[in-house]
Amino acid sequence: MNNLKDLWFTDQHQWIRIDDNIAYIGITDYAQNQLGDIVYVDIDTVGKVLNPGDVYGTVEAVKTVSDLFMPIEGKILEINNEIENSPELVNSDSYGKGWIIKVELTKLSSTEGLLNAEEYKSLVA
Repeated sequence: MNNLKDLWFTDQHQWIRIDDNIAYIGITDYAQNQLGDIVYVDIDTVGKVLNPGDVYGTVEAVKTVSDLFMPIEGKILEINNEIENSPELVNSDSYGKGWIIKVELTKLSSTEGLLNAEEYKSLVA
């Protein structure tokens, strides 16, 4: 499993990369592997402020459709346009070009309750 040390993780198998008050969010390598081939990502919450646990979209794979839960409090600024045309990027580069949403943090303590890389690795072991 590919985990990066500068990321935060959730028990819902999402990763978060925070740069100042901007966060990029995607699903983990473990999650994309469990889902199988991603064929569609549906996000209709751009511009909305969401709380942790709110559904911000869905990801459709050959095997199933899964809700995507907001891991932090913030305003969704944009979705990754590249995955609209090439959803397979979520599979092939889940921690890079396969990011899903860009969020402006509304609460700087949003990392409370998130897992570091070692804690996430233990969770999925």
